[in-house]
Amino acid sequence: MPREIRNIVILTGAGISAESGVPTFRTKGGVNYWEVESSDGVPNLHKVEDVCTPQALARRPELVHRFYDARRAKLAEVGPNPAHLALARLDAEWPGELLLVTQNVDDLHERGGSERLIHMHGELKSALCAACGHRETWEDGLPPGAECAICGEPALRPDIVFFGEMPYHMDAIERALSSADLFVSIGTSGAVYPAAGFVQTARYHGAETLEINLDPSEGSGWFAESRRGPAGTLVPAWVDSLLA
Repeated sequence: MPREIRNIVILTGAGISAESGVPTFRTKGGVNYWEVESSDGVPNLHKVEDVCTPQALARRPELVHRFYDARRAKLAEVGPNPAHLALARLDAEWPGELLLVTQNVDDLHERGGSERLIHMHGELKSALCAACGHRETWEDGLPPGAECAICGEPALRPDIVFFGEMPYHMDAIERALSSADLFVSIGTSGAVYPAAGFVQTARYHGAETLEINLDPSEGSGWFAESRRGPAGTLVPAWVDSLLA
């Protein structure tokens, strides 16, 4: 690569966790659905607007909380795959700046060992108080009306960035992109903004760009290089070559 690589920003999406068995969302007839496997192994499909918007939380809090309870419980059945582990190794061994930004709300990057990590869309194992903004770790079911440990209001909700809400840590992400020498996108659709625009920001600041994905994303044309295949195979090989 013509530019010396010191600072790296990596974006991961649903594709990297799908290889661990984490359900993703599907598109049927132009409508997005979130998939959660039921106890009998049959997928339950929920419309995004029914479970992942502020309006849904206000209209049917019991459904929204139950949906995220099911996704949280699913985490106990899955674990980090070779792609998560390879990124953790890169985090531990890379001597320059590195920021791993994930759109995923699971904890597989943490369990894989990554530390220089930002969850831009929130975390399943966190509860947010809608009254005072306090966050606390949450492992079990989160019923509607659960009380905040700080302010006492019955206002705890899943600490998830719903559609229409501002993603977390955008200032830190923008700073990292502005000084990145290399931007890598792994397992993303390239359809959800603002993350879909990160490649353009990185390119504007002169970074090299690489996409690793099973199929071309909606933003593939913005990347200087694209590699097609499973993240569990391609990411470890890429990390090996970068560290070598």
